Amino acid sequence: MTVPSDASRRSGRDILRIFFSGRMLTALLMGFSSGLPLLLATGSVLQAWLKEAGVDLGTIGLFALVGLPYTLKFLWAPLLDRFAPITGMGRRRGWLLLIQITLIAAIAGLGLTDPARSLPGVTLAAFLVAFFSASQDIVIDAYRRESLADDEQGLGASLYVNGYRIGLLLSSGGGLILADFIPFQAVYGAMAAAMLPGLVTTLLCVEPDVPMGTPRTLRDAVVQPFVEYFSRQDAVLILLFVLLYKVGEMMASQMTTPFYLDLEFTKTEIGAVVKLFGFWATVIGGLLGGVLMLRLGLYRALWLFGVLQAIGLVGFVILARLGHSLPGLALAVSSENLFSGMATTAYVAFMATLTNKKFTATQYALLSSLMGIPRVIVNTPTGYLAEWLGWEGFFLFCMASTVPGLWLLTRFRAWMEAEPAAPRD
Repeated sequence: MTVPSDASRRSGRDILRIFFSGRMLTALLMGFSSGLPLLLATGSVLQAWLKEAGVDLGTIGLFALVGLPYTLKFLWAPLLDRFAPITGMGRRRGWLLLIQITLIAAIAGLGLTDPARSLPGVTLAAFLVAFFSASQDIVIDAYRRESLADDEQGLGASLYVNGYRIGLLLSSGGGLILADFIPFQAVYGAMAAAMLPGLVTTLLCVEPDVPMGTPRTLRDAVVQPFVEYFSRQDAVLILLFVLLYKVGEMMASQMTTPFYLDLEFTKTEIGAVVKLFGFWATVIGGLLGGVLMLRLGLYRALWLFGVLQAIGLVGFVILARLGHSLPGLALAVSSENLFSGMATTAYVAFMATLTNKKFTATQYALLSSLMGIPRVIVNTPTGYLAEWLGWEGFFLFCMASTVPGLWLLTRFRAWMEAEPAAPRD
């Protein structure tokens, strides 16, 4: 198992040089390209269009199934590890160029459909956007892992995540604002054009080196990533850690809106505070976490940010006692989002360092699918827990839920703080 060693931390000059490097700009722009399509196919923009076209709420709810490719992307990830579709561009840039061209066409094609006349056509077009968007995510995650050094993964992850959020903000907020002035068909055309910076980034970026031992057959591409992973020290415990590290924060986030409404905050107050304080606190937390990781090393960052993530939930406990208090709401939202952004950066970087560069796409797609399991399963009983424990008790329970993940992390200290071994490539 090879992760960035705490024995080789970067100097301040090195951090500035890395931060302003082309590699980090590429991570930011690729994050933007990943985030922009999501809500066009599965979220607020499509839902608003369907509602305006007179589609019933039950059918609109069923459109959530269009997002299945994001959950199942590990199934076709081996194909992206095994084959290079465009001669001379390499595995990653070749697939990215092909996928981004088809994704742009799919977004524009979705804009040419008409929900009032043909729901099957809209469904098929939205599914294609989701499929090519999920495929783009697979390749971008692999590219980021392979193009950055292990101790640069944290900063790269923070810029990628922030670029992703900017893309989401443009497609959701920007798309809905545009829809007040132009038809939804034109909105989708504009969003297809907004994907062009990602295409230019793919053409200009440098293909990562191809490591020795990459799969030569499709069977190897499917089987070897799993055989290689489970042959490692603490392989099963690491998977358990991936499931548990952010479980407390996920449970708390699931119930924040009902909590705010229970305290009689208006929807306008909630929206204004969450968007203004929450968004920027998350962005700052992600960037701060990425920079600090270059000085702290991965193990110390995971530990410190995990503890801060738990402490950030104290703001909700305080707010539950204060009741309706806008300063209290701003404090709770800001602290939770700041520390959550820092922890997410370390978490994503940790998963990247777990992948073997021979089959990055497959292993990262599996891990990123795995990290979504708590969001579905563990979040299910949160409403009952809040009713049973009360709001103070519920958020204290969420804080306590972070302890198992942090305890598991201590089991990895020996090999995470050891001198770096030969790279896993």
